[in-house]
Amino acid sequence: MDKMTKGLMVFVAVIVAGILVFGVLTMRDQRSVGQKIDDAVQALPEGPDKAERQLEDRTPGQKLGDAVKDTGDKIKDNTNP
Repeated sequence: MDKMTKGLMVFVAVIVAGILVFGVLTMRDQRSVGQKIDDAVQALPEGPDKAERQLEDRTPGQKLGDAVKDTGDKIKDNTNP
């Protein structure tokens, strides 16, 4: 294979991977009402706002964003004097 063909194959692979990641991150919330309530009860010790988030329909991308934000908040709280 020449360089051009390899480059085109890599480009197509990156596009396909991007489409798959986008699809996964924007999937609908498949949890039932009971699962949402159970998740909210488990999150209640972390605060009512975090428990409330569990009751909403959220995509995996939104959940990932919340986890990143929560981790940043924990780091900030633990490093402040």
